Amino acid sequence: MKKLPIGISTLKEIIEENYLYVDKTKIALDLIENGKYYFLSRPRRFGKSLFLDTLRTIFNGEKEVFQGLYIYEKWDFKQYPVVRISFNSGRFTSREEFNQRIYEILKINQKDLGVTCDTDLSSSGCFEQLILKAYEKYNQKVVILVDEYDKPILDNIENREIATLMREELKNFYSVIKGADEYLKFVFITGVSKFSKVSLFSGLNNINDITLDSSYSTICGYTQNDVETVFAQHLKGQDFEKIKLWYNGYKWLGEGVYNPFDILLFIQKNYEYRNYWFSTATPTFLLKLIEKNNYFLPDLENIVKDERMLNSFDVDYIELETLMWQTGYLTIDRTETILDTISYYLTIPNKEVRSSLLGSVADFMSKIHSPTATTNGILIALIEADFPSFEKYLKSLFAAIPYNNFTGVKLYEYEGYYVSVFYAYFKAFGIELIGEDVTNKGRIDLTIKIPNGAIYVIEFKVDGKENALNQIKTMNYHEKYLREKRELYLLGIAFDKENRNVSLVEWEKII
Repeated sequence: MKKLPIGISTLKEIIEENYLYVDKTKIALDLIENGKYYFLSRPRRFGKSLFLDTLRTIFNGEKEVFQGLYIYEKWDFKQYPVVRISFNSGRFTSREEFNQRIYEILKINQKDLGVTCDTDLSSSGCFEQLILKAYEKYNQKVVILVDEYDKPILDNIENREIATLMREELKNFYSVIKGADEYLKFVFITGVSKFSKVSLFSGLNNINDITLDSSYSTICGYTQNDVETVFAQHLKGQDFEKIKLWYNGYKWLGEGVYNPFDILLFIQKNYEYRNYWFSTATPTFLLKLIEKNNYFLPDLENIVKDERMLNSFDVDYIELETLMWQTGYLTIDRTETILDTISYYLTIPNKEVRSSLLGSVADFMSKIHSPTATTNGILIALIEADFPSFEKYLKSLFAAIPYNNFTGVKLYEYEGYYVSVFYAYFKAFGIELIGEDVTNKGRIDLTIKIPNGAIYVIEFKVDGKENALNQIKTMNYHEKYLREKRELYLLGIAFDKENRNVSLVEWEKII
């Protein structure tokens, strides 16, 4: 049985050391034969580095590596000079650190290509000379492969001054590519985000952004067929539908894919359903942005963006939903075209992300230490329709929120804060919970559907200005669910902003 390539992004090692490899060379060949400049955005740990190394190995002319793969008999394996630039390693917090790393990268390339740049050049000048000298030495056009082009910016995204500095440094560096067009064979650039003001996009106006090209939707990641065939021996006897529910669902206008890291770790960890990809990096900046913007979390159910907004991320303007999409916490569920304008409907991709993200958001917003016993108590009370216990545990949950969490920003005055905390904790359980549930009379704050159990129509109010239960009944919100012939409960919850806790819980059974 072949080994699992966990953390390995060198194609030659994977092939020669008998690791599993999902063949992406058909896509690579299509790109090489049909274009010259490409950009691809994908979240972290999605296989971008391995795909770039596959391209490098192809252009190095190492035909023997590809025996048995799609490209083996279909490509003339000539050797081209390849310049590789990767910001995967290191962290850059100043211009000096950034320039030092650039020089190190260029020095490695000079050694690999057997050329030497003048010592008195700027980093951009050295890059330009490297391309020209490689072209002259090999009498072949140069291939440029850039991995994680935006990492110096993302590493500093919480410090606008340094992030802007990194953006300008990168803009200057990448501008070399446009000026070197006559010496270039192929350029492929990857990253997490698409920064609108980097000259990569304003200068290289002929670059083909394939991020949302359905033809290349599976360029990174594993398809369902890959999981069921390539990994058949490793996953023998496993529940493929459950695996799909947990880890599939990332879509870029084509077939959905799995993050490779999830599948590899799921197998290696003896088929335990855990949060593998999410646990590799806590999205602290994202959590801070949610809190800063007082983001109403049930709105995650109803995100619609146009293409301009999906690509609007920059140091000076950070759109929360754009950031969540580009970093993999949201994905494209479907599209709708009206008068030639495409609208993108976004959703959380799978159970792993939903559980991990919303659990982290709830903990971050509430600042509660170890809330599991309390939240489990609330869930069990709902499953059993035990409303006295539900009220007791709910009050315990909000009583545990530290006092200084409310200082200054007065979050306790906002109904949305209480709803968001409640929503995040219980959406993380994986039960069906609908925020801003639309009816013909208005919107229900939350609807909870217990698996094989009751439906709860819930309304929240702050300071008892209106009776939450009466609003449900007056507006007949619950009529939407009468036809489902399940136990149906109306649940009104009031919060007292002075006491910063639940002041009243009322319920009524309809069916």
